Amino acid sequence: MSDATARPSHRSAPRLLVAASGTGGHLFPAIALAEQLSDYHIEWLGVPDRLETQLVPKQYPLHTIRVEGFQSRSIKAVKVLFRLISGIFQVRSLLKQGNFQGVVTTGGYIAGPAILAARSLGLPVILHESNALPGKVTRWLSPWCTKVALGFDTSSQYLPRAHTVCVGTPVRPDFLTPPSLNLPIPPEAFLIVVVGGSQGAVALNRLVRQVAPVWLEAGAWIVHLTGDSDPEADTLHHPRYLVMPFYPHMSALFHRANLALSRAGAGTLTELAVTQTPSILVPYPFAAEDHQAFNAAVFGAAGAGIVCRQGDLTPDLLRDKVLHLMNSPEVLAEMAQRCQDLAEPDSAAQLATLVRQTLAARA
Repeated sequence: MSDATARPSHRSAPRLLVAASGTGGHLFPAIALAEQLSDYHIEWLGVPDRLETQLVPKQYPLHTIRVEGFQSRSIKAVKVLFRLISGIFQVRSLLKQGNFQGVVTTGGYIAGPAILAARSLGLPVILHESNALPGKVTRWLSPWCTKVALGFDTSSQYLPRAHTVCVGTPVRPDFLTPPSLNLPIPPEAFLIVVVGGSQGAVALNRLVRQVAPVWLEAGAWIVHLTGDSDPEADTLHHPRYLVMPFYPHMSALFHRANLALSRAGAGTLTELAVTQTPSILVPYPFAAEDHQAFNAAVFGAAGAGIVCRQGDLTPDLLRDKVLHLMNSPEVLAEMAQRCQDLAEPDSAAQLATLVRQTLAARA
Protein backbone atom coordinates (compact mmCIF):
# COMPACT_ATOMS: atom_id res chain seq x y z
CA MET A 1 0.00 0.00 0.00
CA SER A 2 2.90 2.38 0.63
CA ASP A 3 4.50 4.19 -2.33
CA ALA A 4 7.25 5.84 -0.32
CA THR A 5 9.57 5.26 2.58
CA ALA A 6 8.65 7.29 5.63
CA ARG A 7 11.07 10.09 6.36
CA PRO A 8 12.85 10.10 9.72
CA SER A 9 10.98 12.01 12.40
CA HIS A 10 11.26 12.77 16.08
CA ARG A 11 9.42 10.19 18.12
CA SER A 12 7.63 12.95 20.02
CA ALA A 13 6.19 14.60 16.88
CA PRO A 14 2.41 14.12 16.52
CA ARG A 15 1.66 11.71 13.69
CA LEU A 16 -1.09 12.73 11.29
CA LEU A 17 -2.54 10.96 8.26
CA VAL A 18 -3.89 13.27 5.56
CA ALA A 19 -6.44 11.68 3.21
CA ALA A 20 -6.83 13.84 0.09
CA SER A 21 -7.17 12.63 -3.47
CA GLY A 22 -8.33 13.34 -6.98
CA THR A 23 -8.57 16.97 -8.02
CA GLY A 24 -6.78 20.15 -7.09
CA GLY A 25 -9.87 21.19 -5.15
CA HIS A 26 -9.19 18.35 -2.70
CA LEU A 27 -5.40 18.39 -2.81
CA PHE A 28 -4.37 22.05 -2.68
CA PRO A 29 -6.17 22.84 0.60
CA ALA A 30 -4.66 19.72 2.18
CA ILE A 31 -1.15 20.64 1.01
CA ALA A 32 -1.60 24.20 2.32
CA LEU A 33 -2.66 22.77 5.69
CA ALA A 34 0.26 20.33 5.81
CA GLU A 35 2.69 23.18 5.27
CA GLN A 36 1.28 24.83 8.41
CA LEU A 37 2.03 21.70 10.45
CA SER A 38 5.77 21.47 9.89
CA ASP A 39 6.29 20.14 13.43
CA TYR A 40 4.03 17.14 12.72
CA HIS A 41 5.00 13.88 11.10
CA ILE A 42 2.59 13.73 8.15
CA GLU A 43 1.88 10.88 5.78
CA TRP A 44 -0.56 10.89 2.88
CA LEU A 45 -3.40 8.62 1.81
CA GLY A 46 -4.48 8.69 -1.82
CA VAL A 47 -5.55 6.65 -4.82
CA PRO A 48 -3.20 5.24 -7.51
CA ASP A 49 -2.89 7.19 -10.76
CA ARG A 50 -4.58 10.33 -9.43
CA LEU A 51 -3.26 13.86 -9.16
CA GLU A 52 -1.74 13.28 -5.70
CA THR A 53 0.97 11.12 -7.23
CA GLN A 54 2.22 14.30 -8.94
CA LEU A 55 1.36 17.01 -6.42
CA VAL A 56 2.06 15.56 -3.00
CA PRO A 57 5.47 16.88 -1.96
CA LYS A 58 8.17 14.23 -1.66
CA GLN A 59 8.58 14.82 2.06
CA TYR A 60 5.14 13.27 2.67
CA PRO A 61 5.18 9.49 2.29
CA LEU A 62 2.27 8.45 0.05
CA HIS A 63 0.12 5.38 0.72
CA THR A 64 -2.51 4.39 -1.83
CA ILE A 65 -5.67 2.31 -1.79
CA ARG A 66 -8.12 1.58 -4.59
CA VAL A 67 -11.47 3.18 -3.88
CA GLU A 68 -14.13 4.90 -5.97
CA GLY A 69 -17.62 6.35 -5.69
CA PHE A 70 -21.00 4.67 -6.04
CA GLN A 71 -22.09 5.94 -9.45
CA SER A 72 -24.75 3.36 -10.22
CA ARG A 73 -26.72 0.43 -8.87
CA SER A 74 -25.26 -1.98 -11.40
CA ILE A 75 -23.09 -4.98 -10.68
CA LYS A 76 -20.16 -2.55 -10.53
CA ALA A 77 -21.54 -1.26 -7.22
CA VAL A 78 -20.68 -4.62 -5.64
CA LYS A 79 -17.06 -4.15 -6.71
CA VAL A 80 -17.06 -0.59 -5.33
CA LEU A 81 -18.47 -1.81 -2.01
CA PHE A 82 -15.84 -4.55 -1.80
CA ARG A 83 -13.09 -2.00 -2.41
CA LEU A 84 -14.54 0.28 0.26
CA ILE A 85 -14.55 -2.50 2.85
CA SER A 86 -11.07 -3.59 1.84
CA GLY A 87 -9.92 0.02 2.01
CA ILE A 88 -11.25 0.44 5.55
CA PHE A 89 -9.20 -2.53 6.74
CA GLN A 90 -6.10 -1.32 4.89
CA VAL A 91 -6.34 2.15 6.42
CA ARG A 92 -7.07 0.70 9.84
CA SER A 93 -3.88 -1.38 9.60
CA LEU A 94 -1.89 1.64 8.43
CA LEU A 95 -3.15 3.78 11.33
CA LYS A 96 -2.28 1.10 13.90
CA GLN A 97 1.14 0.26 12.50
CA GLY A 98 2.06 3.91 12.06
CA ASN A 99 0.82 4.89 15.53
CA PHE A 100 -1.08 7.83 14.05
CA GLN A 101 -2.90 10.15 16.43
CA GLY A 102 -5.49 11.54 14.04
CA VAL A 103 -6.74 11.90 10.48
CA VAL A 104 -7.50 14.94 8.34
CA THR A 105 -9.46 14.56 5.11
CA THR A 106 -10.76 16.97 2.49
CA GLY A 107 -13.65 14.77 1.40
CA GLY A 108 -14.23 12.78 -1.75
CA TYR A 109 -14.03 9.01 -2.19
CA ILE A 110 -10.90 8.61 -0.06
CA ALA A 111 -12.65 10.16 2.96
CA GLY A 112 -14.98 7.17 3.46
CA PRO A 113 -12.42 4.51 4.41
CA ALA A 114 -10.25 7.10 6.18
CA ILE A 115 -13.08 8.29 8.45
CA LEU A 116 -14.50 4.86 9.20
CA ALA A 117 -11.10 3.30 9.90
CA ALA A 118 -10.04 6.13 12.20
CA ARG A 119 -13.26 6.15 14.19
CA SER A 120 -13.19 2.38 14.59
CA LEU A 121 -9.90 2.93 16.42
CA GLY A 122 -11.18 5.86 18.45
CA LEU A 123 -8.96 8.36 16.62
CA PRO A 124 -10.10 11.96 16.03
CA VAL A 125 -11.03 12.98 12.48
CA ILE A 126 -11.13 16.51 11.09
CA LEU A 127 -12.99 16.76 7.78
CA HIS A 128 -12.70 19.88 5.63
CA GLU A 129 -15.57 20.54 3.20
CA SER A 130 -14.88 23.31 0.69
CA ASN A 131 -18.16 23.29 -1.26
CA ALA A 132 -21.26 25.28 -0.38
CA LEU A 133 -23.30 22.11 -0.90
CA PRO A 134 -21.41 19.39 0.98
CA GLY A 135 -20.67 16.25 -0.96
CA LYS A 136 -22.45 12.97 -0.29
CA VAL A 137 -19.55 11.53 1.70
CA THR A 138 -19.52 14.61 3.93
CA ARG A 139 -23.28 14.49 4.47
CA TRP A 140 -23.23 10.78 5.26
CA LEU A 141 -20.16 10.64 7.48
CA SER A 142 -19.91 14.09 9.07
CA PRO A 143 -21.65 12.90 12.27
CA TRP A 144 -18.76 10.44 12.69
CA CYS A 145 -16.16 13.20 12.52
CA THR A 146 -14.77 14.99 15.54
CA LYS A 147 -14.89 18.34 13.72
CA VAL A 148 -16.08 19.43 10.29
CA ALA A 149 -14.36 22.55 8.98
CA LEU A 150 -16.30 24.48 6.33
CA GLY A 151 -15.27 26.67 3.44
CA PHE A 152 -18.69 28.40 3.36
CA ASP A 153 -20.82 29.32 6.36
CA THR A 154 -23.97 28.31 4.49
CA SER A 155 -22.85 24.67 4.36
CA SER A 156 -23.74 24.11 8.01
CA GLN A 157 -27.47 23.95 7.19
CA TYR A 158 -26.86 20.65 5.35
CA LEU A 159 -24.96 19.11 8.28
CA PRO A 160 -27.29 19.41 11.28
CA ARG A 161 -25.67 16.55 13.24
CA ALA A 162 -22.05 17.58 12.70
CA HIS A 163 -19.76 19.72 14.87
CA THR A 164 -19.01 22.42 12.30
CA VAL A 165 -16.76 25.47 12.28
CA CYS A 166 -16.23 27.82 9.33
CA VAL A 167 -12.56 28.46 8.53
CA GLY A 168 -12.67 29.15 4.79
CA THR A 169 -10.66 27.06 2.34
CA PRO A 170 -6.85 27.06 2.54
CA VAL A 171 -4.91 28.32 -0.46
CA ARG A 172 -1.32 27.73 -1.45
CA PRO A 173 1.11 30.25 0.10
CA ASP A 174 1.99 31.81 -3.27
CA PHE A 175 -1.55 33.22 -3.47
CA LEU A 176 -0.72 35.37 -0.44
CA THR A 177 2.69 36.50 -1.76
CA PRO A 178 2.45 35.97 -5.52
CA PRO A 179 5.42 35.89 -7.90
CA SER A 180 5.57 38.34 -10.79
CA LEU A 181 3.67 37.41 -13.94
CA ASN A 182 6.07 36.04 -16.51
CA LEU A 183 3.96 36.96 -19.55
CA PRO A 184 4.45 39.86 -22.02
CA ILE A 185 1.34 41.80 -20.97
CA PRO A 186 1.64 45.59 -20.59
CA PRO A 187 0.88 46.79 -17.04
CA GLU A 188 -1.90 49.11 -18.21
CA ALA A 189 -3.68 46.51 -20.37
CA PHE A 190 -7.09 45.09 -19.48
CA LEU A 191 -6.49 41.38 -18.88
CA ILE A 192 -9.20 38.71 -19.14
CA VAL A 193 -8.31 35.27 -17.81
CA VAL A 194 -10.38 32.28 -18.93
CA VAL A 195 -10.00 29.16 -16.80
CA GLY A 196 -12.06 25.98 -16.73
CA GLY A 197 -10.48 24.30 -13.70
CA SER A 198 -8.22 21.26 -13.61
CA GLN A 199 -10.46 19.37 -16.06
CA GLY A 200 -10.75 22.19 -18.58
CA ALA A 201 -14.07 23.32 -20.06
CA VAL A 202 -14.57 22.63 -23.76
CA ALA A 203 -18.04 24.20 -23.98
CA LEU A 204 -16.91 27.37 -22.21
CA ASN A 205 -13.77 27.50 -24.36
CA ARG A 206 -15.82 27.30 -27.55
CA LEU A 207 -18.12 30.07 -26.39
CA VAL A 208 -15.19 32.34 -25.52
CA ARG A 209 -13.52 31.81 -28.89
CA GLN A 210 -16.68 32.92 -30.68
CA VAL A 211 -16.63 36.35 -29.04
CA ALA A 212 -12.97 36.89 -28.09
CA PRO A 213 -12.21 38.80 -31.32
CA VAL A 214 -14.62 41.55 -30.18
CA TRP A 215 -12.85 41.87 -26.81
CA LEU A 216 -9.47 41.90 -28.54
CA GLU A 217 -10.66 44.63 -30.90
CA ALA A 218 -11.69 46.62 -27.83
CA GLY A 219 -8.09 46.44 -26.58
CA ALA A 220 -8.17 43.51 -24.12
CA TRP A 221 -5.51 40.90 -23.59
CA ILE A 222 -6.77 37.36 -23.04
CA VAL A 223 -5.02 34.46 -21.32
CA HIS A 224 -7.06 31.38 -22.15
CA LEU A 225 -6.29 28.21 -20.19
CA THR A 226 -8.04 25.51 -22.18
CA GLY A 227 -7.06 22.36 -20.31
CA ASP A 228 -5.47 19.52 -22.27
CA SER A 229 -8.62 17.98 -23.78
CA ASP A 230 -9.85 20.76 -26.08
CA PRO A 231 -9.53 19.68 -29.75
CA GLU A 232 -10.11 23.26 -30.95
CA ALA A 233 -7.58 24.95 -28.68
CA ASP A 234 -5.35 26.16 -31.52
CA THR A 235 -8.00 27.68 -33.77
CA LEU A 236 -7.81 31.36 -32.78
CA HIS A 237 -4.66 33.38 -33.39
CA HIS A 238 -3.98 36.94 -32.26
CA PRO A 239 -0.92 38.58 -30.67
CA ARG A 240 -2.94 39.55 -27.57
CA TYR A 241 -4.61 36.16 -27.22
CA LEU A 242 -2.38 33.79 -25.26
CA VAL A 243 -3.64 30.23 -25.25
CA MET A 244 -2.15 27.34 -23.27
CA PRO A 245 -3.44 24.19 -21.56
CA PHE A 246 -2.33 25.32 -18.10
CA TYR A 247 -0.26 28.05 -16.47
CA PRO A 248 1.85 27.08 -13.46
CA HIS A 249 1.64 30.43 -11.65
CA MET A 250 -2.08 30.93 -11.20
CA SER A 251 -1.55 33.22 -8.21
CA ALA A 252 0.36 35.74 -10.33
CA LEU A 253 -2.21 35.44 -13.13
CA PHE A 254 -5.24 36.03 -10.89
CA HIS A 255 -3.56 38.92 -9.06
CA ARG A 256 -2.88 40.58 -12.43
CA ALA A 257 -6.26 39.85 -14.05
CA ASN A 258 -8.92 42.53 -14.31
CA LEU A 259 -11.60 39.91 -14.94
CA ALA A 260 -11.84 36.12 -14.83
CA LEU A 261 -14.23 33.87 -16.74
CA SER A 262 -14.33 30.69 -14.74
CA ARG A 263 -16.07 27.55 -13.64
CA ALA A 264 -17.10 27.57 -9.99
CA GLY A 265 -15.08 24.92 -8.22
CA ALA A 266 -14.60 25.78 -4.56
CA GLY A 267 -10.82 25.95 -4.85
CA THR A 268 -10.90 28.35 -7.78
CA LEU A 269 -13.47 30.57 -6.06
CA THR A 270 -11.29 30.71 -2.96
CA GLU A 271 -8.34 31.80 -5.11
CA LEU A 272 -10.46 34.46 -6.82
CA ALA A 273 -11.59 35.78 -3.43
CA VAL A 274 -8.08 35.92 -1.98
CA THR A 275 -6.72 37.70 -5.08
CA GLN A 276 -9.79 39.99 -5.22
CA THR A 277 -10.45 39.11 -8.85
CA PRO A 278 -13.88 40.03 -10.27
CA SER A 279 -15.40 37.18 -12.22
CA ILE A 280 -18.11 35.89 -14.50
CA LEU A 281 -18.88 32.42 -13.19
CA VAL A 282 -20.25 29.64 -15.39
CA PRO A 283 -20.85 26.62 -13.14
CA TYR A 284 -20.07 23.27 -14.69
CA PRO A 285 -23.58 21.94 -15.37
CA PHE A 286 -22.64 18.27 -14.94
CA ALA A 287 -20.90 18.60 -11.58
CA ALA A 288 -22.15 16.16 -8.95
CA GLU A 289 -25.49 17.40 -7.60
CA ASP A 290 -24.86 20.68 -9.44
CA HIS A 291 -22.65 21.72 -6.53
CA GLN A 292 -20.79 24.36 -8.54
CA ALA A 293 -24.05 26.29 -8.89
CA PHE A 294 -24.32 26.43 -5.09
CA ASN A 295 -20.73 27.71 -4.87
CA ALA A 296 -21.35 30.36 -7.51
CA ALA A 297 -24.57 31.47 -5.80
CA VAL A 298 -22.58 32.51 -2.73
CA PHE A 299 -20.41 34.79 -4.87
CA GLY A 300 -23.39 36.08 -6.81
CA ALA A 301 -25.33 36.93 -3.65
CA ALA A 302 -22.30 38.76 -2.24
CA GLY A 303 -21.76 40.77 -5.42
CA ALA A 304 -18.29 39.25 -5.90
CA GLY A 305 -19.13 37.61 -9.21
CA ILE A 306 -21.73 37.50 -11.97
CA VAL A 307 -23.32 34.06 -12.32
CA CYS A 308 -24.40 32.73 -15.72
CA ARG A 309 -25.77 29.24 -16.21
CA GLN A 310 -24.20 27.58 -19.23
CA GLY A 311 -27.56 26.73 -20.78
CA ASP A 312 -28.61 30.38 -20.68
CA LEU A 313 -25.33 31.88 -21.84
CA THR A 314 -25.34 32.90 -25.50
CA PRO A 315 -22.35 34.36 -27.34
CA ASP A 316 -24.07 37.75 -27.54
CA LEU A 317 -24.82 37.78 -23.82
CA LEU A 318 -21.26 36.86 -22.86
CA ARG A 319 -19.81 39.38 -25.33
CA ASP A 320 -21.90 42.22 -23.95
CA LYS A 321 -21.34 41.38 -20.26
CA VAL A 322 -17.58 41.49 -20.70
CA LEU A 323 -17.67 44.68 -22.78
CA HIS A 324 -19.82 46.32 -20.11
CA LEU A 325 -17.33 45.39 -17.38
CA MET A 326 -14.37 46.54 -19.48
CA ASN A 327 -15.98 49.98 -19.52
CA SER A 328 -17.11 49.98 -15.88
CA PRO A 329 -14.06 50.28 -13.59
CA GLU A 330 -16.26 51.29 -10.67
CA VAL A 331 -18.26 48.06 -10.98
CA LEU A 332 -15.07 45.99 -11.07
CA ALA A 333 -13.72 47.83 -8.03
CA GLU A 334 -16.91 47.06 -6.10
CA MET A 335 -16.73 43.37 -7.11
CA ALA A 336 -13.10 43.23 -5.95
CA GLN A 337 -14.11 44.64 -2.57
CA ARG A 338 -16.86 42.02 -2.26
CA CYS A 339 -14.28 39.34 -3.03
CA GLN A 340 -12.15 40.64 -0.19
CA ASP A 341 -15.16 40.41 2.12
CA LEU A 342 -15.49 36.70 1.29
CA ALA A 343 -11.79 35.88 1.58
CA GLU A 344 -10.18 34.08 4.51
CA PRO A 345 -6.46 34.56 3.79
CA ASP A 346 -5.44 32.81 7.03
CA SER A 347 -7.67 29.79 6.43
CA ALA A 348 -4.75 27.36 6.47
CA ALA A 349 -3.60 28.71 9.83
CA GLN A 350 -7.15 28.49 11.22
CA LEU A 351 -7.49 24.89 10.07
CA ALA A 352 -4.06 24.03 11.49
CA THR A 353 -5.12 25.48 14.85
CA LEU A 354 -8.27 23.35 14.76
CA VAL A 355 -6.18 20.24 14.06
CA ARG A 356 -3.79 21.03 16.91
CA GLN A 357 -6.62 21.65 19.37
CA THR A 358 -8.50 18.52 18.35
CA LEU A 359 -5.49 16.24 18.67
CA ALA A 360 -4.41 17.91 21.92
CA ALA A 361 -7.86 17.40 23.43
CA ARG A 362 -7.65 13.66 22.77
CA ALA A 363 -4.11 13.48 24.16
